[in-house]
Amino acid sequence: MKLLEFQDKAKSHNLRAFTAGEFQRIMGSSKKAAQELLGRYAKKGVVAKLRNNYYMVMHDPPSAYLISNKVYRPSYISFETALSHHGVIPETVYEITAATTKATREFNIQGRIFRYHKIKKAAYTGYVPTETDGDTILMAEPEKALADYLYFAHMGKKTPNERFNLGRIDKKKAVDYSRLYKRKGFTEFIKNVVGE
Repeated sequence: MKLLEFQDKAKSHNLRAFTAGEFQRIMGSSKKAAQELLGRYAKKGVVAKLRNNYYMVMHDPPSAYLISNKVYRPSYISFETALSHHGVIPETVYEITAATTKATREFNIQGRIFRYHKIKKAAYTGYVPTETDGDTILMAEPEKALADYLYFAHMGKKTPNERFNLGRIDKKKAVDYSRLYKRKGFTEFIKNVVGE
């Protein structure tokens, strides 16, 4: 397949971050042919390997948020990254933080840190499809990102931030999300933080 043909197919299928299997299906090739083509494209700098079986196109690179959603599933953007995105904390965040129901993991991808924190399955909610940088990604609502963050602060796994812009938070909704964790004292803790 010619490079221009691949770029056209990638664009028409919105193929920016993908697995080898997705690449194989879109290219309509065998597994072996797809692996050989990916290897050739990687050597030429047309695609870059993100981790294990995940790749990205270099001519139209995906956002870090999309990479985060793709390389460790299920997951959604949360914690400091979502809080910064929603304007709840003033800090710019360079690491991408996400919630998952799988084991806690950390990856260095393309020189950026991606952290995934395991949360309870019952609390794996409160995220919505969000358009950003031309990608549709899964991101926590502001209240859920705050609840996720404060849950880890309550357990002593994150340093509490005292610079929350609570004007961007529906306090009742944040308290409601806190109940999903079923952790003794956590709902009172979050009520104290948000002033509910």
